Amino acid sequence: MAAERRLGRKASPDRPIPKAPRKPRIGLALGSGAARGWAHIGVVEALNAAGVELDVVTGCSIGAFVGAALVTGHIGDLGPWARQLEWREILGHLDLRFTGGGLIEGDRLMRFMSERQDDVGIQDLPIAFGAVATDLATGREVWLREGSLFKAVRASVALPGLVSPAAGDGRWLVDGALVNPVPVSLCRALGADQVIAVNLNSDLAGKRAARRRGRAAGKARRGVDTSGSNFLARLTKEIPSGIRGGAERLFVQLLDGERQRPSYFDVVADSISIMQDQITRSRMAGDPPEVLLQPRLGYIRLMDFNRAEDAIAEGRDSVERILPQLKETLQLSA
Repeated sequence: MAAERRLGRKASPDRPIPKAPRKPRIGLALGSGAARGWAHIGVVEALNAAGVELDVVTGCSIGAFVGAALVTGHIGDLGPWARQLEWREILGHLDLRFTGGGLIEGDRLMRFMSERQDDVGIQDLPIAFGAVATDLATGREVWLREGSLFKAVRASVALPGLVSPAAGDGRWLVDGALVNPVPVSLCRALGADQVIAVNLNSDLAGKRAARRRGRAAGKARRGVDTSGSNFLARLTKEIPSGIRGGAERLFVQLLDGERQRPSYFDVVADSISIMQDQITRSRMAGDPPEVLLQPRLGYIRLMDFNRAEDAIAEGRDSVERILPQLKETLQLSA
């Protein structure tokens, strides 16, 4: 009888066969940051190369946009498109208006998404996904975990003052960066055991000088001026000719800063970035991710969407810099 037990021929009724340990579910929380968000593409490319298999993806603002491409299998198309993006095409996706709570309506952005993929229910995606928005009336954080993927992204990218609020369930929703810029908490709520978080707004020190250097380098490489005045001059081409001159003068005053003095637009954009970084640090103090990626993107401005090559490369580098730690934390094979 003892020999039979040693050989495993007879299982003891009070000693169940142990189950194999469950593989930890890995989540990726993609943060807000407007044009800096192209860095998320580089992060995903580097994580794929390292063998990281994601079970959960959450996003805020541009992070929701890139995250949606990831969970629907279109991230491979988004990278090449973003890399060749020029100002003419950027402006083609901006439906400028002066009413409705934002300079940009956002309908063209949704049309852009619908031309490249079908809208799906978030609950039907192969990878668990969630986006963060903010209830404009109450200031409460809203987790978008079911329903239209496109509508969730549209609500999450509604940067106050720039993109008009989105209507949803009888309320107006704006950018989730106001309450949860890097949605680690949502990642855990969707079942992630280990979270990789990407904070795009941590590189603020010396940012203004770095931007000037970055713009000069960009002009030398591509002949492109990404200054506020150049952006607004192109943007105001969509304004009726009768009022275009006055609008351009107003926008120059608002957006084009002096050498030693930031513009109105810079103050608003930089203030939002600082706010997002401070909120992120506060929330992560209570719920830190297992892995934190902080791409160095201080030289990229809010609307520098034509600088995808730089942002993507830095996103990839941010993973490479901590690759040994990442593999050890996630217990990946070397």
